[in-house]
Amino acid sequence: MALSQGARPLRVYKETTQLLRYGILRQEPPWYRVVASVPPSTILVRTTPVEFGAPQDGPIAGDRRVKKSKRFFRPRHIQYPEDDLRKTFFADHPWELARPRILVEDSGNDSLNYDWSKLQQPGRALDGESVIQRQMWLMENENLSKSAAYDVARKEFYRLRMRSDIERRIAAEEARSVGAFFGKSHLQVGLELEEKALLAWKIKAQEAVARKQQRIEAMANPGSIDTETGDEDTTTDEAGSTGAPEVRVGQAEQSNT
Repeated sequence: MALSQGARPLRVYKETTQLLRYGILRQEPPWYRVVASVPPSTILVRTTPVEFGAPQDGPIAGDRRVKKSKRFFRPRHIQYPEDDLRKTFFADHPWELARPRILVEDSGNDSLNYDWSKLQQPGRALDGESVIQRQMWLMENENLSKSAAYDVARKEFYRLRMRSDIERRIAAEEARSVGAFFGKSHLQVGLELEEKALLAWKIKAQEAVARKQQRIEAMANPGSIDTETGDEDTTTDEAGSTGAPEVRVGQAEQSNT
């Protein structure tokens, strides 16, 4: 079906009807009867919706000077109350991000299945998210301010972390008492690797300093090597020249006798 490049949507149906009438098209296209019952719109460009809260005395929609915003098709920024709490907590406790965490959840609202009237939850590891949910519960149920709820949740978090550290240390001592052997910790392995790297760097630095010192000495005394070589050659020649006359004198005495 030959249509012009700038054909309008309404002309597609009319031209198709003419082609069917003259026998150029033998069968109706699948969309023919649908377009006949629901004709297409003449405007294919999506218009900009009216923004809520926009001034009423602004430029009208038909004005050519109206410009669309560059962020019109970008998703709107969504902010949750927990975002500010997470930002504060992890800024004060950056090493909590290095702890392994389980990110698999049954749904996006798994935190609602726990009772945050207490910080420690059965079946859930203690982490920064527990502090944030505990702080939210205190703000909503105890009517505490953001800073007061943060202090309460943070102190409970410190107390439980110290308790778990003590339990782990006691368990390790009990295991060693019955003959258990533990390998090197992550800190010990890291310190050994750091010492090896520093030793290798020290050797390379000493070699570089020695080469640099040699270049400085060579530039300061460029003829020292040639002078020493010339002195050795002169000493050898003098020794050879002084030894030859003594031999001649001895030969002359033997001939006279």
